[in-house]
Amino acid sequence: MSRERLVVIGNGMAGVRAVEEVLKADEQRYAITIIGDEPYENYNRILLSPVLAGENTIEDIILNSAEWYAENGIELIKGVAATRIDRVRREVELADGRRVAYDKLIIATGSKPFMLPVPGNDLDGVIGFRDIADVETMLEAARKYDKAVVIGGGLLGLEAANGLMKNGMDVTVVHLMETLMERQLDATAGEMLRKSLEERGMTFVMPAKTTELLGDDKGRVRAVKLEDGREIEADLVVMAAGIVPNVQLAKEAGIHCERGIVVNDYLMTFDPRIHAVGECVQHRGVCYGLVAPLYEQARVLANHLAGSGWMAYEGSVTSTKLKVTGIDLFSAGDFLGGPETEEIVMQDARGGIYKKLVLRDDRLVGAVLYGDTMDGTWYFQLIKDGTDISDIRGKLLFGQAHLGDSGHGEEAAVANLPDEAEICGCNGVCKGEIVAAIKEQGLFTLEDVRAHTKASASCGSCTGLVEALLAHTLGGDYSATPSEKPMCGCTDHTHDQVRAAIVENGLKSIAEVMRFMEWKTPNGCASCRPALNYYLLCAWPGEYVDDRASRFINERAHGNIQKDGTYSVVPRMFGGVTTPDELRAIADVAEKYNAREVKVTGGQRIDLFGITKEDLPKIWADLAKAGMVSGHAYGKALRTVKTCVGSQWCRFGTQDSTGLGIRLEQLTWGSWMPHKFKMGVSGCPRNCAEATIKDFGVVCVDSGYELHVGGNGGIKVRVTDLIAKVETEEEVLGWAGAFIQLYRETAHYLERTAPWIERKGLSWVKEQLEDEQRRKELFERFRHSQKFAQHDPWSELAEKDDPIFRPVAELA
Repeated sequence: MSRERLVVIGNGMAGVRAVEEVLKADEQRYAITIIGDEPYENYNRILLSPVLAGENTIEDIILNSAEWYAENGIELIKGVAATRIDRVRREVELADGRRVAYDKLIIATGSKPFMLPVPGNDLDGVIGFRDIADVETMLEAARKYDKAVVIGGGLLGLEAANGLMKNGMDVTVVHLMETLMERQLDATAGEMLRKSLEERGMTFVMPAKTTELLGDDKGRVRAVKLEDGREIEADLVVMAAGIVPNVQLAKEAGIHCERGIVVNDYLMTFDPRIHAVGECVQHRGVCYGLVAPLYEQARVLANHLAGSGWMAYEGSVTSTKLKVTGIDLFSAGDFLGGPETEEIVMQDARGGIYKKLVLRDDRLVGAVLYGDTMDGTWYFQLIKDGTDISDIRGKLLFGQAHLGDSGHGEEAAVANLPDEAEICGCNGVCKGEIVAAIKEQGLFTLEDVRAHTKASASCGSCTGLVEALLAHTLGGDYSATPSEKPMCGCTDHTHDQVRAAIVENGLKSIAEVMRFMEWKTPNGCASCRPALNYYLLCAWPGEYVDDRASRFINERAHGNIQKDGTYSVVPRMFGGVTTPDELRAIADVAEKYNAREVKVTGGQRIDLFGITKEDLPKIWADLAKAGMVSGHAYGKALRTVKTCVGSQWCRFGTQDSTGLGIRLEQLTWGSWMPHKFKMGVSGCPRNCAEATIKDFGVVCVDSGYELHVGGNGGIKVRVTDLIAKVETEEEVLGWAGAFIQLYRETAHYLERTAPWIERKGLSWVKEQLEDEQRRKELFERFRHSQKFAQHDPWSELAEKDDPIFRPVAELA
């Protein structure tokens, strides 16, 4: 029996969720094709802001991997737009000329940014904020320009502004209304949010109406003009003034549309073969922009496509639980109230807490929470159920945990919620689903729950509730410790168990490890193979042969791949010191191999951009002639030792920081690590080399050297911890080598020193290193491993005809 052809236009969260629900209901009924105009699998648009801010990568926000589509027999056509729906022939025409036939069609085209209809809205540098391409455009602008204006003070606008600020731009938010996020917050909460963001460096112009965008003579935006005549400088303008349903395709096909595609309670258009779901839909006069209602629609739609037909979509009561630049917010229902409502309010401006409950006829009808959102789910349930709160009115503001004599805290609060209470608004996951998954699937960790239910996998604001639910359901079996997680889905063993087994059982190949530890998949995956390769390299220096195929592409090619497919080349400059001969060599290869940009890095080195993969061995050979080796800017390895000029030149310098930095780098270069590793040596406490945000930092003082560990200068800055004060350079080198080896031997792969120290405990690290004998043993093991690590991969590969560097056409 042939299967019906189900075609989905839109590879976003709503369309793919509908497919997931269809597969749950009847996985054999349809041959499914999904068409998406972006070159990605389904990803979480809610997490575009963390990608912009540098807190996530694109890979982190993918919801459905390529393997998922393949495993479910779904044909994914990505990077190609649907251009026409032929309702007579029942075909979807694509931009590349292909036609895809359907028996049932789901339109899930989502929404698009509302671009203000003002002069200049088509200038270069004026964009929306809706997809990965927009994020890439903003990141590129942040690298080239200084000033950004975000038009719109809603959630999207504030997240865009925050991300651009974190990328170094001077950001002004222009908002039409008097209150930020006026659709989610009342005036008091909005003002608290504004003050908090202003303290972080964000500038607001509000209320203010944009009337024109002004351009320069090159056609790029240069300023935003307001109704009162003011002009705000702008190299980049982000339109975040709202969204509009994307209905063009449906309209051109003759499908009835108003603001959105009009559907009935079964998500059906007036053409019975065509359904619609998501932000493009208008149901009973309402268009929804939040994820939870879209997932409710997906469940109803799947119910009908699977032939059950008993569910109806009657609209959604929405709540919003958000984390805006680190501030927890929640709102639901009629939170503004009116003449016929009452309000119960608590405000602690200094503590950053605000709660407002809106009552009507002894029923909770609305709520706004700022700072403390733990009871948001409970309040939302009361609103949806229309519960009479007259008996608990006096305690209502203090939350669910205060209703009885026992059971205080998050665990008790979540235990009292009914099974249908929504825990994760982003993914529409209720308490009952999570509890069932924990019990039936044997889940013990937050990551397990995320993988199986997607709860807490999006914005993360419900993480506390999910963890409380785990603790309540499992009791003493709840595993909250990250170190107890399996390495990946290929094994039940943890990182620590695998490392111990390698050493204790003399396992000296990836295949041996997998056989001995009974790997579930014969060849492992992209997560466990690089980890195993590193653990074996660390355990058996000189015996284990590095498996290049188990490394990421940057490490296989010994260069950082860029967005256009070219590579960057960073030769090592020990301690940030170079010579005229080295500079001439760099200039020569930059010209010879057409480097499109030559940039001084923050690590005191020179980066050559735009090098083709085929030219990498040639440029390495030329640099090797000048005595230059790889800077390992691409690797999980020692990157740089940043120094200041120290006592040799600076009048404040107390020690020769440059010389010490060179010695440190000469000792440690080439060493593979669990993650990238950076060092710094400052010649005095003024700390010009930023040693106190490095993995290992040295601050020179009159009496010797202060040694610092576990710093991080990225998005989440972490200042180092002081572990020792020593008197000589030899002691510095000994402590550095011992610390690095301790990190190499006990950290998990892809774990930076900061989280490693937080996991193991600073006192444990100190205890290991303050034991002189233990420190010497660690240092000797490090020196032994360096005998096999300190060889230049560039010069070695330059002499080989490695297929990885051949042009694709030649390989074919």
